[in-house]
Amino acid sequence: MASLIDSLINIMDDENRQYTALLDLSNNKTAAIVNGNVEQLQEIFGKEQKLIDVITRLETEREACVTDICKILHLSPSEVKVREIVRLLEKKPKEHDALEQSYLNLKNTVKQLTEVNDNNKQLLKQSMDMIEFEINLARNASMAPQTANYGKGAYEENSGLGGGSFDAKQ
Repeated sequence: MASLIDSLINIMDDENRQYTALLDLSNNKTAAIVNGNVEQLQEIFGKEQKLIDVITRLETEREACVTDICKILHLSPSEVKVREIVRLLEKKPKEHDALEQSYLNLKNTVKQLTEVNDNNKQLLKQSMDMIEFEINLARNASMAPQTANYGKGAYEENSGLGGGSFDAKQ
């Protein structure tokens, strides 16, 4: 079982490294969003996808490792989380401390990543709202009536609008 715990720790440490790299990219994404750098955003999205693929593979490995540990402990894998395994290892301080540290590091990194991604989501929404506002403003400006001409020669320029008389046949 010690080798399974070591494997779980190694997988979680590797996951943490990948999430840390993803966190760095997300921080770069924040700057790209603020600066409106579309090319940099596209580059970041490509790098993110590669990291997400690696994280997905590691997550599958971690779940398989937890399942193997649960089989040894006669527990249901669907009910056990890493935190529970940490608790069960209290009598083995070396494994307990290493697994707990790995778990806490990963949890902290994912929390930071979630906060940065939530911030990026808000920034993107604000950018989209601003773009929509500018499009509507431009659309409305092109459809503005010509009677809104307040230049020096406005009366002469708009003489085609007709006088103020009412002509009706009775």
